[in-house]
Amino acid sequence: MAYRYALYWAPPVASPLHRLGSQWLGRDAETGAPAAQPLLPPITPERFAEITAEPRGYGFHATLKPPMRLRDGISPDDFIEAARGIVAGIKTFAAPPLKVGRIGGFLALVPAGDMAPWRALADPLVAGLDEFRAPPTAAEIEKRKKHPLSPAQDALLARWGYPYVFDEWRFHMTLSANLTSPERERVEVAALGHFAPIEGRPVTVGQACVFVQDSPGAPFTVRARLPLAA
Repeated sequence: MAYRYALYWAPPVASPLHRLGSQWLGRDAETGAPAAQPLLPPITPERFAEITAEPRGYGFHATLKPPMRLRDGISPDDFIEAARGIVAGIKTFAAPPLKVGRIGGFLALVPAGDMAPWRALADPLVAGLDEFRAPPTAAEIEKRKKHPLSPAQDALLARWGYPYVFDEWRFHMTLSANLTSPERERVEVAALGHFAPIEGRPVTVGQACVFVQDSPGAPFTVRARLPLAA
């Protein structure tokens, strides 16, 4: 049994987006193998590895159901099969193209259009899998509250164990740590060039992924890919 489980969206392994995202972060979350990162002067390879270290650990993904520990008496198979059932009731859909954007101080791929199609996938997973979630520890709650939360986010944290779900959720695929100017602009220009091959291309969403973290601090990897309805 792994330490934590999550439902993420990750692009199909054979897709250009999977390849580009794995290269950018320096790790393939499907296999767990390192991936050669692009050379992006004037950013040194060492610095680029540093600013992508945290998202590299989580793997190239967008969060649907945030990472959680399973409560006592729940097996991984129970959790995965429940997720499979929810996902199978959602039809494959076309989402808007992705673009490089800023969220606070970090860079991410975000939708260049309506996020409603993604909400139709994320919301049922957040609600439908919550019965499997172990309550967060006091330390986990305190960690979330280190960043100021709105009253709505605080209520979501208390009810769902995470402050950024439902109306507070935003689809994003994290590309960097928090950055400041002028480094942020340099990395943004590099990201725009790196992800140019997928610019303007709608995203066909036909699956969700179970990611697992085997132990505290370990990287997340894909455990199962769950197909949406045809």
